[in-house]
Amino acid sequence: MCVGMSGKVVKVNKGTAVIDASGAKREVSVQLLDELEPGDFVMVHAGVAIAKITDDDADETDALMDDIFGED
Repeated sequence: MCVGMSGKVVKVNKGTAVIDASGAKREVSVQLLDELEPGDFVMVHAGVAIAKITDDDADETDALMDDIFGED
């Protein structure tokens, strides 16, 4: 099973971005996306931002992950 994670863009720089994924900062490739800015939300798979999503989508994804992995 492949799992993507949602994250909030903190910084964008030349094809990469730093995202905040539930408090963990990660550098990911954003070469597949156009016009990405700090504050945007993305779906990340295998170190690559694959889609720009809404904050509601990110909240829903986080809630589903909490249900799956038993987080309270």
